[in-house]
Amino acid sequence: MVSACLMGRNCKYNGGNNRNQRLLSYIQETESEVIEVCPERMGGLPTPRVPAEIVDGAVVNRDGVSVDLAFRAGARKALDLAMREIPDLCVLQSRSPSCGVKEIYDGSFSGKLIPGHGIFADLLLRHGFCVKDIEDL
Repeated sequence: MVSACLMGRNCKYNGGNNRNQRLLSYIQETESEVIEVCPERMGGLPTPRVPAEIVDGAVVNRDGVSVDLAFRAGARKALDLAMREIPDLCVLQSRSPSCGVKEIYDGSFSGKLIPGHGIFADLLLRHGFCVKDIEDL
């Protein structure tokens, strides 16, 4: 299972992607089957969208609007897919409020990072999936 933005899908908050050639080469070399997910889009959020961070345990966008329900709904849908498909490995986008595995932004919208997990990454980890940050691949 892979964050869709890493595959080159334009689902990132700013309308772009985080295409990762190293990941794409790994997938091709290992002939891996890939399940692409974007929990934010799966939760009904548009692309592009206002950037969001986790603030006191809830996801809020830069304008101060709570988008927590959409983030959690999308994370749950993506988890349900993982529970059906049982991927061997989940490779997720770094620092994302959905997919961050090791670090997330601190909620101040200042670019400061703190240890922590995004909403979807946390669900995967709590359900025992093997989850890797793209930077660790």
